[in-house]
Amino acid sequence: QVQLVESGGGLVQAGGSLRLSCAASGRNFSDYVMGWFRQAPGKEPEFVGTIRWSGGTTAYADSVKGRFTISRDNAKNTIYLQMNYLKPEDTALYSCAAGVTPGTEQWHYGYWGQGTQVTVSS
Repeated sequence: QVQLVESGGGLVQAGGSLRLSCAASGRNFSDYVMGWFRQAPGKEPEFVGTIRWSGGTTAYADSVKGRFTISRDNAKNTIYLQMNYLKPEDTALYSCAAGVTPGTEQWHYGYWGQGTQVTVSS
């Protein structure tokens, strides 16, 4: 089993920044690709980005590219989502996930955290 715990969400004004964390643990978690998703009330889940525990490759949704940055700290078993220039439409529950292959769809990911809420005021 892989366990994922998100933290760092909160309330921020438009134009502000937040950094989300996802702490991973469990059997062979470092073999998995990590992803971030978000879901606003009444809307479908939306892909945010992916990262590998090794290598420098990342991928982002067009809606966040240039504003959000994914990174990881292997010593802390943690991935991060740095969010800058936040907009009200970024308001959502943000979840991290672990999967066998990188992808923009939820089926790639078999393990999920419970999420952390981000609210951006106008």
